Amino acid sequence: MTHSFDKDYWQQHWQQTHGDKAGSMAGNPPNPYLAQETAGLAPGTALDAGCGAGAEAIWLASHGWKLTAADISADALARAADRATAGGQAESIRWVEADLTVWEPGMRFDLVTTHYAHPAMPQLAFYQRISDWVAPGGTLLIVGHLHTGHGHGHGHQHPAEATVTLADITAVLNTADWKIVTAEEHRRPVPRPGGQTVSLHDVVVRATRRP
Repeated sequence: MTHSFDKDYWQQHWQQTHGDKAGSMAGNPPNPYLAQETAGLAPGTALDAGCGAGAEAIWLASHGWKLTAADISADALARAADRATAGGQAESIRWVEADLTVWEPGMRFDLVTTHYAHPAMPQLAFYQRISDWVAPGGTLLIVGHLHTGHGHGHGHQHPAEATVTLADITAVLNTADWKIVTAEEHRRPVPRPGGQTVSLHDVVVRATRRP
């Protein structure tokens, strides 16, 4: 099974047709790798590429970062903006409705991060594209779905084009330009409504752009 991951796909994903799932995802806590991988970084400018309901962007804003948070889904951004306002972080975040396959931010950032984002372009090409937006000395943090060859994730099998291996990601980061700080595979349990628990298989890469 394949997906186009275009605007219509993500709008449907976040709208009422996904009902309980979308509502649950909108209230999710930030990805646990975010705090771990940014703990030693001085807050500055940051881009959350494919921000969804904004959990990571809001967490970063609450820790002193100045955020640009971009997503293709207007519905997801509306949920995110409401959540940021409720949490008192609205002034620290600029929400941008954007197709990340063609959008250009017009600046570079101290931190560029993405968490499970799947645009309508090859996954590795997306990672390479957003890496261009990291300022010299800045950090790229990628959290993706690990390619395992069998079902995993949110109770179903992610399509192959939405999964990557650790070697896939590190291979697109030229060592002349990047220092790989973290390159790890993880498996973590995630509680779901109804008392069920699913297992996520993640790949986490953090890299610093050489000055």
